[in-house]
Amino acid sequence: MPRFAANLTMMFTEHPFPQRFAAAARAGFGAVEFLFPYEHAPAEVASWLRESGLANVLFNMPPGDWAAGERGLASLPGREAEFRAGVVRALEYAQALGTPRLHVMAGLVVPGAAPGIQRALYVDNLRHAARAAAQHGVTVLIEPINTRDMPGYFLSTQAEAHAIREEVGEPNLMVQMDLYHAQIMEGDIATKLRRHLDHIGHIQIAGVPARNEPDDGELDYRYLFRLLDELGYAGWVGCEYRPRGRTEDGLGWMRGIGA
Repeated sequence: MPRFAANLTMMFTEHPFPQRFAAAARAGFGAVEFLFPYEHAPAEVASWLRESGLANVLFNMPPGDWAAGERGLASLPGREAEFRAGVVRALEYAQALGTPRLHVMAGLVVPGAAPGIQRALYVDNLRHAARAAAQHGVTVLIEPINTRDMPGYFLSTQAEAHAIREEVGEPNLMVQMDLYHAQIMEGDIATKLRRHLDHIGHIQIAGVPARNEPDDGELDYRYLFRLLDELGYAGWVGCEYRPRGRTEDGLGWMRGIGA
């Protein structure tokens, strides 16, 4: 079975964020991920990880003004300086937390933008981020996100993500494959895992369509976990789902699926 990392942005929300680390450890997780750590000092977050005996496997680079609806800066014209400052800030946190992977959010499609402008900028910004991250041994990830949950997101399919990865051409740029997003946009999950696994740097899961525990919905995760074992996936699987109730009460799926 894969190794599971609790997503502390979505899970254990019955606790304040600093207490979610210990809650995840008590529940049996060995690692965590979260969207953004920037409301807290790096030393604080590092102490929560250390005290709980957890590894941090992933967080996102600064996304712009999240509260105002921004969902990343990497493809947005005129925001290059802010994006590059965010790369520096994220790497500072990654070094403090021992985080090996950072997700770069693309941003939303800009209405009226000339064709190709956003893509070219996205490629340039990703190349910059990957080269900066390589100096610290960090992998940069891009993630296709479904347009039902995030209308207008610039990157939404596996094929697009891998084409951009190839165009950027940096060895430490990989794709973050969230099986929930991929199922909503495309389906054919097993075939895509077989085709792309060598270039997938992180996997996430949730039930489809409601984004609850992975034992609820249309995806057969028992089969997919066996496939990941067959294919030799050695990375973490992030549990980026919204529990139906109290997080601990819904963790029976790990035992039921055989984790």
